Amino acid sequence: MSILELSLRIVLAFVTLLVLTRLMGRKELSQMTFFNFVSGIAIGTIGGSLVIDSSLSIRNGLIALAGWSLITIALGFIDIKSKKARELIEGQPRILIKKGQIMEDELRKVRLDVDALNALLRQKNIFSVADVDYAIFETDGRLSVLKKESQQFLTKSDMGVQKTKPDVYPTSTEVITDGRIISTNLEKLNLNKQWLDQQLQLSGINSISEVFYAEVQKDGTLYIDNKNDVLH
Repeated sequence: MSILELSLRIVLAFVTLLVLTRLMGRKELSQMTFFNFVSGIAIGTIGGSLVIDSSLSIRNGLIALAGWSLITIALGFIDIKSKKARELIEGQPRILIKKGQIMEDELRKVRLDVDALNALLRQKNIFSVADVDYAIFETDGRLSVLKKESQQFLTKSDMGVQKTKPDVYPTSTEVITDGRIISTNLEKLNLNKQWLDQQLQLSGINSISEVFYAEVQKDGTLYIDNKNDVLH
């Protein structure tokens, strides 16, 4: 491949990708759904092949880029017009937390574990599952969160209502995940399994295996999420 041909391929690939990206719209960049992800990788790969693969003619490379982009644009219009097609192409949002309870079946469907869920919540400046009323995992991988009323912008403290219990710990700490005790976290809190068993029994739970997730709140109370929560 000569320098002249390589330069021509670079310019053509750049201009074509720029034009096609503008035609496909900003959604391709701002909302990275499964479909957008696959489409972006495919178009980028074709563009790269057009530049460096001498066995691919310029004509065929441009046709491949234009063809894939047209499919993307067409599916975008179908996505707008048909809800069923939209759900098939992009999937649908999943409720991961409902009324303060973790929906473990929904977590499995989106391939998330509790640690990943907590990480997404921390990105929203939420450090305790107990503060969440609803959490919805969007099709683009973002987490939308509705805090409980007492944790929203106008809180009880804003109204001059004093806390009934002072904070004992600087942050909430998980002590049970998927029916397993996290002993190291208990030790850090100067707590033990006997204390944990007593708290569970006070909540009517006789076995740790019945618990999907539990965390010690800042005020020393225990937040408990049972297994097999049902999403209606």
